[in-house]
Amino acid sequence: QVQLVESGGGLVQAGGSLRLSCAASRRTFSTSPMGWFRQAPGKEREIVAAINWSGGSTYYADSVKGRFTISRDNAKSTVYLQMNSLKPEDTAVYYCAAGRQYSSGTGAYDYWGQGTQVTVSS
Repeated sequence: QVQLVESGGGLVQAGGSLRLSCAASRRTFSTSPMGWFRQAPGKEREIVAAINWSGGSTYYADSVKGRFTISRDNAKSTVYLQMNSLKPEDTAVYYCAAGRQYSSGTGAYDYWGQGTQVTVSS
């Protein structure tokens, strides 16, 4: 069983920044691809960013390219999402997930955190 705990969400004005963290309980975290997803009210869960086990490959949704950065620290079993130039449309619950393979699809991820709310005011 893998436990993922997100932190770092909150309320920020448009143009501001937040850094999300996701701490994993499993010591094999270092071999797991990780992803950040988000879900806004009335919308489907969507990929934000993904990172392979080593951090050498990353994927970003078009809507966040150039503004968000995903990274990981395998020694700390933690994955991060640095979010800059935030927009009101970034408002959502953000989830981290641990997967079987490096992918932008939700089906590749077996374990999910409880989510953290990000609210961007205009």
